[in-house]
Amino acid sequence: MTTPRTRHVGYGIWLIIAAVLGWWAAFQLTIEKFYVLENPGETTSCYVSVMLQCDKNLGSWQGAVFGFPNPLIGVTAWMAVLVMGVAVLSGVRFPRWFWGLFGVGVLGAFIFVCWLIGQSIYSLHTLCPWCMATWAVTIPTFFATTLHLVRNGTLGRSTAARERAGRLMVWVPLATILAYATVIAMAQLAGLDLLGEVIGMIF
Repeated sequence: MTTPRTRHVGYGIWLIIAAVLGWWAAFQLTIEKFYVLENPGETTSCYVSVMLQCDKNLGSWQGAVFGFPNPLIGVTAWMAVLVMGVAVLSGVRFPRWFWGLFGVGVLGAFIFVCWLIGQSIYSLHTLCPWCMATWAVTIPTFFATTLHLVRNGTLGRSTAARERAGRLMVWVPLATILAYATVIAMAQLAGLDLLGEVIGMIF
């Protein structure tokens, strides 16, 4: 067992929040996919403009990389994150290998999301609102989980490294904001007025 006796409440709460938001986004995308299949030629409810829409993403090969709609991965995977969040809050202690598997899953999700961001901006030239919601929670979940795996001893046994990772947790929000800014900059440089589209959608 590697998880310290102290319950990492903040991390557990974040996993629950991220799981709920991520699952809801994936669920909404799944509904939109069903709608498109049942109503060919119709636009989805998340269609805002040519640059901000779900239709093009859902209809592309990138939207079904493994032969089925990507949102189905989220509907399943975010439930695992929810269970982990509840377990962390409950003080459940998992063996090192279990945390390692969870870390691999989160890393895989982060890599997949980074690839989807690149495909969306540079290949499809459009941004999907529900996809962006998924990106928004996956990125900080990766940062927080990586630090947590160092903090709980999964990634090394050094006491100094564990303490340092614990202190770095407070910087996850800033790292997340910088990551968001990077995505916005990428979209702007690619000719997609992401910031203007989002502001227009809100107001």
